[in-house]
Amino acid sequence: MIFLSIRDDLKFDYHPFSPQIYTETVFKDQYIMTEEILLDRTKARTSDEYIEKLRAQLKGNIECGTTHYNLAVALMGKQEYDAAENALHDAVECSPSLAEAYVLLGGICLQRNDLEGCLRYNKYATKARAGFAEGYANIGFVLLQLINGKDEKEDAEKLDLAIKNLTKAIVHNAKFVQAYTTLGNAYLMKGLVDEAIQANLQAVKIQPEFPIAHNNLAVAYLQQKEYDLAIQHCDKAESLGFMVADEIKQELVPHRK
Repeated sequence: MIFLSIRDDLKFDYHPFSPQIYTETVFKDQYIMTEEILLDRTKARTSDEYIEKLRAQLKGNIECGTTHYNLAVALMGKQEYDAAENALHDAVECSPSLAEAYVLLGGICLQRNDLEGCLRYNKYATKARAGFAEGYANIGFVLLQLINGKDEKEDAEKLDLAIKNLTKAIVHNAKFVQAYTTLGNAYLMKGLVDEAIQANLQAVKIQPEFPIAHNNLAVAYLQQKEYDLAIQHCDKAESLGFMVADEIKQELVPHRK
């Protein structure tokens, strides 16, 4: 049995939409883009100062893809998405293997509710760099969003392809916790509850305090009528600040001791 719509109580997360800060020559660790991190890493006093510094650098070296990328990240931090989009296009033109730039272009598309554009750019990301787990995970995520119930065969194909790409993401990054939870969502949509539970349990094993996984385990265990476990994970998700759907909480009320 295939579930052809996304249940409100399943939570999806466009996980890799987390810009990286690069130096001119060496790729650095991944950072969430915040002004504090930005200013700490660049020694600039304000984000505007950092943006002007990058633009000055580009006047001296217009072909530096990482500088275009860093400029895009800074602009995204200020929610200047049109300018960031232009900088990301410049980045991939200068550095075609810069897969992270394609992911961020996909993120901008997602913010504009352009799912097809988001899918396209994440496919570019996996072509730009072999084994790029974030690209595969995002492809899986977007395919799930594109399931709309209008064509059962087409939706089933999207669901199978989503599972394939999410599995690839995990193969290339065995600790990719969000890929496990999204894979669990895909299994639930396909009616494979046992597989969904295993995927989310793996996420919890990697990151015990990951609330989305606990929420999804509550959903899956409720479907299995394993009420004690459903209550346990429901309460854990809420204790971590997650808003569990009222429908789920109401279904569990009669089973609380």
